[in-house]
Amino acid sequence: MSPFEANSSQNPRMGFELRKKGRFKGAERFAKKMEEVQSEAKAALTKAQEEMRWYTNRKRGEAVEYKVGDLVLLSTKDLKWQMVG
Repeated sequence: MSPFEANSSQNPRMGFELRKKGRFKGAERFAKKMEEVQSEAKAALTKAQEEMRWYTNRKRGEAVEYKVGDLVLLSTKDLKWQMVG
């Protein structure tokens, strides 16, 4: 299904195809078709979201928890120092 079809419930016309008459005869057919399109799009987005989550989290480890009083090393490479005096 193309994005155009998801928005307009039809494929784009190029000028040389024959039009199909009676494709959406009535509001009930239109509503049913739009529900189907919406459920397909939702399923595709959910699948893509799960795949992205898996690829993002595959190399992540547990976060380190620091307590008050723990000694840590800080990098001052990107800090701009201003000397007073």
